[in-house]
Amino acid sequence: MSAPAPAPATAPGAVLNQGATAEAIQHHYDVSDDFYALWLDTSLTYTCALYQDPADPAETLECAQRRKLDHLVEQARAGGARRVLDIGCGWGSLLRRLAEVYEVPAAVGLTLSATQAARVREQALPGVEVRLEPWQEHRPEGDGYDAIISIGAFEHFAAPGLSRAERVAAYREFFERCAGWLPPGGRLALQTNVKGNNVVMDRATVRDQLFIMDMIFPESEIPALSEVIHGAERQFDVVSLRNDAPHYSRTLREWHRRLTARRTEAIALVGEETTAHYERYLRSAADHFDRRHLGLARITFEKVR
Repeated sequence: MSAPAPAPATAPGAVLNQGATAEAIQHHYDVSDDFYALWLDTSLTYTCALYQDPADPAETLECAQRRKLDHLVEQARAGGARRVLDIGCGWGSLLRRLAEVYEVPAAVGLTLSATQAARVREQALPGVEVRLEPWQEHRPEGDGYDAIISIGAFEHFAAPGLSRAERVAAYREFFERCAGWLPPGGRLALQTNVKGNNVVMDRATVRDQLFIMDMIFPESEIPALSEVIHGAERQFDVVSLRNDAPHYSRTLREWHRRLTARRTEAIALVGEETTAHYERYLRSAADHFDRRHLGLARITFEKVR
């Protein structure tokens, strides 16, 4: 594997820290590990699952989450890799899959959540390192990575209020850095929410979307698919792209079902107000995917040789 050029500490014209702050990330992800454990699957995978058929009620969330992780590992060609980077590693489900199933000798996870980082470290996974740092400040050791995977983090890379050009510039900074960490032909598997093409919304939908932006995911902005692709131009080719909005609707409804089933325990952990906020968020977000106000993009990028 040839050594990729290291990313500069501060590239001329670089757009740094234009996304959600660490405080905004912690506002959401550090609510309570025990609270999330009430309604996520057993691996604490807090991103859209991949169902064999999202209309089949027989398939379990656990199975669909494993399929999602395996799909992205396969797309990134990370199974036989020496070093893999997980940008936005959550509570470590992908890192655990890489270490225990694919026997990747070195996997690095990035997160801005102190509780997530602590949980990953507690698992003492072989070859796994977790860093409490943003991707903008990441400096890989050695010759970079064979593969990069990022699931559900891209939505935090641009803050609300930026112009389209500013968002694309922030995304381009991300792709340039990833390209610098990969060899020619190396792959980045990305999963992110994207804006949907159904822009006709009633007032209730608008109120719910503003509520989610203000109360659940502050300082975050869902990209348009075209902005993601624009940001990757001249750095990566698109190998595959799929929009799995029905899969996220199914995932969110299952999370909502599990949360309401254990509502008393949730209130004991985080209180009535926070529990009600999450119920509203999960229920309304599922509707947004059903009505195509939102999409779920799984994109495989390959570094230009």
